[in-house]
Amino acid sequence: MKAVLIDEFGGVDVLKVDAAERPQPKADEVLIKVAATSINRPDLVQREGKYPPPPGDSVILGLEVAGIIEELGSGVSGWKVGDRVMSLVGGGGYAEYAVAYACHLMPIPASMSFEEAACVNESYITAFLNVFMIGGLKDGQTAILHGGGGGVNTAAIQLAKALTPNAKLIVTAHPSKMERVKELGADLVLDFTTTPDFSEAVKEFTHKKGVDVILDHVGAKYLAPNMASLGYTGKLVIIGIISGIKAELNLALMMVKRQQIIGSVLRSRPVPEKGEIVAEFTRRALPKFADRSIVPIIEQVFDIEQIQDAHRMMEEDKHFGKIVLKIG
Repeated sequence: MKAVLIDEFGGVDVLKVDAAERPQPKADEVLIKVAATSINRPDLVQREGKYPPPPGDSVILGLEVAGIIEELGSGVSGWKVGDRVMSLVGGGGYAEYAVAYACHLMPIPASMSFEEAACVNESYITAFLNVFMIGGLKDGQTAILHGGGGGVNTAAIQLAKALTPNAKLIVTAHPSKMERVKELGADLVLDFTTTPDFSEAVKEFTHKKGVDVILDHVGAKYLAPNMASLGYTGKLVIIGIISGIKAELNLALMMVKRQQIIGSVLRSRPVPEKGEIVAEFTRRALPKFADRSIVPIIEQVFDIEQIQDAHRMMEEDKHFGKIVLKIG
């Protein structure tokens, strides 16, 4: 089969399209003929040699796929060959065929294209897990969503508008993306290049109450302003550490305000646990995709031979929404 392979870790130039052995599904897996996948920032980190796949998963890059079931494992029921599906995968998405656990599959609604479906599993499930299942955002509450314009951020905004339409959303973004973030539904958009300490603006917007949930991928640099922005019983959910791993924390204030700091990662969770997350997403969020209340935002679709260009776009951080890789 055709796949994107790397012989060594490094920049975009190490990515190449070549022949690879077609995977075989285990008893609880299915083989998917991949139509499309998408580029996620962890793919870049893995390409650089800093984010190895979980034991037993494919070393080929790619964390989500959309396509058609080609073969069923011996223990799989409830699915059939020919079904249009999308799925999380631990690796292997950048290839013509990939294996996925049956409990991680979701049906692709008839209203969705393969390219749209390729955007859903990593970004939208990550946003759903951390904002709703962990963060517990409820209608009428207020959240800060960092990284305006990125795949997880746009997913979080769309999910919040669809599932909690009365929630107030504060988003930090680059000046070049602020207007589009506002159009997407953010109630307050802050320029992170000029307001590194956004807590005062948050206090003014919330009338000193603070926010209920923060979704953060920045890490150390934002810890202090995040905690200052959290209200009583607020939750800070950290899903990335691009600015570093060490920062000072005012434990007394955290105790008095009964705040929570929660670290979260999706890829390395046990298979059954990810299956439960997918099931909850399927129940609560997937209908919003089916009726087009949520339409994945795609910046550009690249052919598999353009993989270096796709990774380069992600590195330059000029995209809005998702970058899709067309496989078949």
